[in-house]
Amino acid sequence: MKKSREIKQVASNLFSLLVKRLSLILLAGVMVLLVGSKFDAASASQPNTESDIQDLAVCYALGTDAIGRGNLQEGKNIYQNCFTPDAEITAIFPNGASVTQYGTSAWADFVYSVFQGNGYTATQHLLGTFNIQVQNNTATMSSYLHATHKLSDTSIDVANGTYVDTVIKKNGNWKISRRVLTLIDFLTLASPGSPEAEVSSAASTSASSRSASDVSNQSKKPHRPYIPSSN
Repeated sequence: MKKSREIKQVASNLFSLLVKRLSLILLAGVMVLLVGSKFDAASASQPNTESDIQDLAVCYALGTDAIGRGNLQEGKNIYQNCFTPDAEITAIFPNGASVTQYGTSAWADFVYSVFQGNGYTATQHLLGTFNIQVQNNTATMSSYLHATHKLSDTSIDVANGTYVDTVIKKNGNWKISRRVLTLIDFLTLASPGSPEAEVSSAASTSASSRSASDVSNQSKKPHRPYIPSSN
């Protein structure tokens, strides 16, 4: 009888130990799942955030190219999806001139004036080399620009530069609150043999070697991209 009680006690102790170990294993498993899910959520949210911010640069390019086609109002409508209402936007040109506008409407008007002043019939803005740093509800983004501005079937103006943006999250949406575009060049390119190329070539001929024909060509004034005067 005594031996029977001892056996039951040992069995009870073993069962209790087994239950405790199973409980610990189960608890550890639950902790791993919880920690893992939080990690996955955090790692998943970062790429989504960066993608949302990068889309703002694409948004700007689409709005600018709408203006490049001559549709100012469409450009303004698109810009509203890219920027905060009071966004500060600055362009720094290769000659040292700079222009700053506040609000998307004012900036769109400025872009339109530059495009129309140069006689562009279409534009295309290509972006790349994105570098995005996110901290809570603010972020910075830099990106490279290569922009083509069509003058005719044989000539274009080409601009290259860097955008640096300050981005904020308001009401669940990311918007650019400040943008600085620094252009490193703004050049005219023309197909060999085209009238634009011949005029540009005539303009670079030295005074001592100019013929009467050269002087005539020179009077045509080669195209140069319009940019504001230095402040």
